[in-house]
Amino acid sequence: MKKTWVALCVLAAAGAGGYWAFEANKYKLPGLVQDWQDPVQPNRAVAWQQGPREAPATPSGDKNPPNIILIVADDLGYNDISLGGGGVAGGIVKTPNIDSIAREGINFTTAYAANATCSPSRAAMMTGRYPTRFGFEYTAVPVEFAESVSHGEGVGPHRAIFHKDLITPEIPDYPDMGVPASEVTIAEAVKAAGYHTLHIGKWHLGEAPTLQPQAQGFDESLAVLGGAAMFLPEDDADAVNAKLPWDPIDRFIWANLRHAVTFNGGQRFHPKGHMTDYFADQAIAAIEANRNRPFFLYLAFNAPHTPFQATKADYAKLPQIRDHKTRVYGAMIAQLDRRIGDVMAKLKEAGIDDNTLVIFTSDNGGAWYTGIDRLNAPYRGWKATFFEGGIRTPFFMRWPGHIAPGSTRADVTGHIDLFSTIAAAAGAKAPADRIVDSENILAGPAKRAALYWRSGDYRAVRAGDWKLQVTKRPEKARLYNLAVDPTERHDLAASEPQRVAELRAMIDAQNRGMAKPIWPGLVEAPVRIDVPQNAPWKDGQDYVYWTN
Repeated sequence: MKKTWVALCVLAAAGAGGYWAFEANKYKLPGLVQDWQDPVQPNRAVAWQQGPREAPATPSGDKNPPNIILIVADDLGYNDISLGGGGVAGGIVKTPNIDSIAREGINFTTAYAANATCSPSRAAMMTGRYPTRFGFEYTAVPVEFAESVSHGEGVGPHRAIFHKDLITPEIPDYPDMGVPASEVTIAEAVKAAGYHTLHIGKWHLGEAPTLQPQAQGFDESLAVLGGAAMFLPEDDADAVNAKLPWDPIDRFIWANLRHAVTFNGGQRFHPKGHMTDYFADQAIAAIEANRNRPFFLYLAFNAPHTPFQATKADYAKLPQIRDHKTRVYGAMIAQLDRRIGDVMAKLKEAGIDDNTLVIFTSDNGGAWYTGIDRLNAPYRGWKATFFEGGIRTPFFMRWPGHIAPGSTRADVTGHIDLFSTIAAAAGAKAPADRIVDSENILAGPAKRAALYWRSGDYRAVRAGDWKLQVTKRPEKARLYNLAVDPTERHDLAASEPQRVAELRAMIDAQNRGMAKPIWPGLVEAPVRIDVPQNAPWKDGQDYVYWTN
């Protein structure tokens, strides 16, 4: 009897141990399942479709339609650009090539991301519509990611909330979380106008076959279909890695992402070398293949989004940065800038520089979970907040002969206007059967009365110089006059109740025209406004809860 009891105890302990081991490691499942379903193949060459050997003849004095390149960085902080005296690590890391797009064209100094996180922001870029118009309210993530991030996420007394009760059979699978096929993308619009359309880099707008780039208007797509990817294998001899032990998002990334791309929806394969170098090399090859026909290239780098991985050569150039993670991050920025310079140089070498509209922006502000302070200086806030640091973004356009070098404009614009601006340059038409929020800003300032942002119960509006943010956690309205307080230091909500009421009414009216989210926000997590995630908690620190 005693032996039987001991055996049962051992079996129970083993079962309990197996259960707890599974619970502790189930966040790794998405990567393992994908490895089984679509194992990463060795590198292979990408064969871009070749355009004509010679440019088509045009009447004397006329030019062919302009080529258009939209370059989007991922989680680039406003202060990561050295144009206005900024730069990583107090200005140590310069960005001369990115800066040159503004210096040789126009700098829109009051430009906004369409959302404070990547997926909805990119959805607006592609469609010219508020993503909440078609239910794309939250960044697409697997349920396992949402649950994993909620564990241990928090600051001081404020903990993350995981809404397990919202998990129902109606939630679409992660691959089906994307821009609905019924939406008209800018790629579809310019393709109808005779453009060859190319996508290189991040997508994050749906992984199901009907939602991938090649089903949404792109003739060719070399894609990272998920939200991010490894820049190099973790154990690569050329990799300098920086993990962020305080961040559950970083833990999930290192466990589940792979060094992989896919071409036109085929099997995953390893890119050659560091992802930033690879995307730039492929962009140069795609430009060469299409130099004699009008093309639209959406070049969506995944740098400097986590995981933090630099090459040894770029890391070695920054010995003056003592903090390891900041040095890796700075090396990634320097690499991104250098390779954008190579893409720009290719336009000149191909003889098409003067007939190419180049646009540069970032999907949102720098992230709080990096642990690097002042990424969005001088603005407060981070990615996932509607403070200026989360949504104010670099926004430059360069088009020789059409945009005067060194131009600046301070009118309110941003991602929402990319669709109509690109379409107008290409001679393409916007869809007439739906509301299009986008305006052609190369024809002059947008005429809209306000810009809006929404993520669950966290909402904001900018109307003229006034900006209102409304949060549920904490239950608060924050009002700022950006004309005199662009860095949102002085909350005027208590002294301006009538203006708060008017702006709340504008938010409510806007929300009545929006759609129900296609999938729910499963996580609410706190983000402190003025310090990064790894900073110690101090009573009185301002924070908001973001929903995703």
